[in-house]
Amino acid sequence: MAKLRVGIVGASGYTGGELLRIFLHHPNAEVVQATSEHHAGRGVGTVHPNLRGRSSLSFSRRDALAPCDALFLCLPHGETAPAAEALLPMAGRVLDLSADFRLRDPAAYPRWYGFGHPRPDLLGRFVYGIPELHRDQIRSSRMVAVAGCNATAVILALHPLFAEGIAPSDGTVVEVKVGSSEGGAAFSVSSHHPERAHCLRSYRPTGHRHQAEIEQELAVRGPVRVHLSATAVDEVRGLLATAHVFPTRAVDEKEIWRLYRRAYGEEPFVRIVKGRDGNYRYPEPKVLWGTNTCEVGFELDAASGRLVVMAALDNLVKGGAGQAVQCFNLMHGFPEAAGLEFPGLHPV
Repeated sequence: MAKLRVGIVGASGYTGGELLRIFLHHPNAEVVQATSEHHAGRGVGTVHPNLRGRSSLSFSRRDALAPCDALFLCLPHGETAPAAEALLPMAGRVLDLSADFRLRDPAAYPRWYGFGHPRPDLLGRFVYGIPELHRDQIRSSRMVAVAGCNATAVILALHPLFAEGIAPSDGTVVEVKVGSSEGGAAFSVSSHHPERAHCLRSYRPTGHRHQAEIEQELAVRGPVRVHLSATAVDEVRGLLATAHVFPTRAVDEKEIWRLYRRAYGEEPFVRIVKGRDGNYRYPEPKVLWGTNTCEVGFELDAASGRLVVMAALDNLVKGGAGQAVQCFNLMHGFPEAAGLEFPGLHPV
């Protein structure tokens, strides 16, 4: 059977590069178009050196894009929606990795992203792209808005608790520690090496954009408020989310175990991690580099009743390109893990 033809718009960025890497090993699809306005005419391996000798594809301009079976949009936030009229008809399935269609309420965009949404009519047509929450809707959808990286980790960590009514509607506090690749491939003063290296910097103590996605997806029993802070750490890949939950009633560890096993026990890309000892008894970002796995773990403070839930993932894979391919597989009836079997490396 012929492979599906895939296009990537904005393929010179980090998530675009990860999509190119993943599709090299996908049994059912191949990338035939990869756009970059800045690098048009150059081979993809000149920008993504890990692909040197592995791909003969060259970047093309967006105006040369031809119809294909599936289109991945990796443009900066705020650039996809204005181009939707031209881009959406180019493929039978479209997966957007920006934030432009993640929020269902158009009024949320001025608050969280600083612009009025130019295509509010399209917001209800995109399915929010976390398969563990919306697998059936993704299977039948034509358009998916792939979830943000921090949002994915926090939502997977907390969704079982909010669904069960154990987490309160207000009062949950989350800290995410993130690597530099979360800022994307574009240069800035804050990403300049002398400024970014060796840092442990609180860069968004309040008002992180992913809070909007988190509160939207955790509102399974009514509106919720989650208090999110973000800290930059001296890593390139990976993030660790630590959530402090003050349960609505008394719980014990066995009940929490059962809750997470019921939610994720059969999930191919969520791993419950809670060891008795050792360096890796809790979720650990570095063992997940390059993988589509999210690790979730927890610890209950019996003295105070506080429940600490941790989640780790690679922000470019399960928090980006890998999750997009997972959705792509569901949309086309392929095995969910197709192209995503890489188990990670240790030590790194």
